[in-house]
Amino acid sequence: MKIYPLSSIIMLCGAILIVDVLAFYWLKSVLQTVPSVGFRQFINGAFIFFSIALVTAILILKVRLDHIDIRRKQVLISRLYGLTVSSFIPKIIFVVFITIFSVTNSVFTTEKSVYVVPVLGVLAGVIPFIAILYAVFKAVYHFKVYRVTVHHKDLPEVFDEVKLVHISDLHLGSLNYRYKVLDRAFKMINDLQPDILCFTGDLVNNFAWELKGWQDSFLKLNPDIKKYAVLGNHDYGDYSLWKTTQEKQDNLNAIKQFYTNVNFQLLLNSSALIQKEDAHIAIVGVENWGLPPFKQYGDLNEALNGIDESTYKILLSHDPSHWSEEIVKQTNIALTLSGHTHGMQAGIRIRNKSWSPIKYKYKHWAGLYKQANQYLYVTRGLGWLGFPGRLGMRPEITVIRLKR
Repeated sequence: MKIYPLSSIIMLCGAILIVDVLAFYWLKSVLQTVPSVGFRQFINGAFIFFSIALVTAILILKVRLDHIDIRRKQVLISRLYGLTVSSFIPKIIFVVFITIFSVTNSVFTTEKSVYVVPVLGVLAGVIPFIAILYAVFKAVYHFKVYRVTVHHKDLPEVFDEVKLVHISDLHLGSLNYRYKVLDRAFKMINDLQPDILCFTGDLVNNFAWELKGWQDSFLKLNPDIKKYAVLGNHDYGDYSLWKTTQEKQDNLNAIKQFYTNVNFQLLLNSSALIQKEDAHIAIVGVENWGLPPFKQYGDLNEALNGIDESTYKILLSHDPSHWSEEIVKQTNIALTLSGHTHGMQAGIRIRNKSWSPIKYKYKHWAGLYKQANQYLYVTRGLGWLGFPGRLGMRPEITVIRLKR
C-alpha cells in the first residue's frame, strides 16, 4: 500500500474538481431538455454534493491516515480508490465525448442539437460507469481458467502430459477475510486435478497479520498436489514504515512460516527436484527480481546452483521483466512463470487479441510468450490491489499442460 505525499493528493483533488466543473457545465446543458425544474435542481445539487464530499473525504483520509488503525486503513483506501475511479473516469469520458459531439454538430449545422448530442454524451458517461460497477461487484471474483499447452523437446518422456496450475498475486489483505471467495478458487484448482501447483508471489499487500484465518482455506487444497511458491515485491514489507529493522524481518519470517504451515515449499533462490521413475525436472525459484524502482532480491545463479545443465527447468520469478534481462538466451530454462502485472486489472480481449495500458510498461504482461525454445507465462493474477475491481481482465487460474 503505497503512501502518496500530500502534494500529490492535492493535485489529484484539483484534477477531480476541474473535471467536475467541466462535467457540471455539460450536465446543465443536457438537463435543459428536462421540463421539471425541481428534478434539474435535485440532480445539480446531488452532483455538487458528491463532488465536494469526495474531495473532502480524500483530503481527510490523507490528513488522518497516520491515526487510523492499519487494519482499517487498507479497506478505507481501497473503497475510496474504487469510488474515485468509478466517478472520475466516466466523467472524463462524458466531457470528452459530449465536447466532440457538440463541436462536430456545430461544424455541420447552425442548429443546436436538442436531443442527439445530450443523449450521446450521457450514454458516453453512463456506459463506462456501468462497466466499472460490473468490474467491482461481479468480475473481481469471477475466476477464469486459462488452458495452455507448452511443447518442449527437452521434456523427459515420463513427464509428458504433466498438468501444472499457476496462480499469483493473491493480495490477501485486499480480500478482507472473504474466506469463501478463496475457497471457491481453491475448489476450482482441486477439480482441475493438477500434478503441480506454482504460486508466483504477492501473498499479502504488506503485513503478516493479513494471513489471519487463511490457513484453513489453503489446507483445503488437495494434499497430493506438489506445491511451490516464491515471494513477490509486496511480501517483503517494503511499502510500509517499520519501527525497527527487526520488526520488518519478523514480519517477513511470519510470512515464510505461513508457507510451511500450509504445505507449500517456498523457494528462496533455491530449487526442488521432482522425481518420476528414472527422470526428474527442477522447479527453480528466485526471490523478487525487478527493474528499478523494484528491488532485486533474486539471485538466479544461486538458485541454479547444483542443478545439472541438462535438467528440464521450470522457473518461478514474480516479475516478468526478469525473463528478458537474465533468463532468455542466457540460460536454458525451458519455462518461466511470472505474475506481478495483474494485466493492470483492466483491458480488452477480442478473440485471441488482448490489450491493456500495462503493455506500455511491461513488454510481457499477460499470456504465453516464446523465444526460440524458451517460454514465459505471465498470469493476470488471482487477487486485486488498489482498484477493487477487474474490467475485461478476470482473475486467473492457469492450467499448463507440458508436452514433448
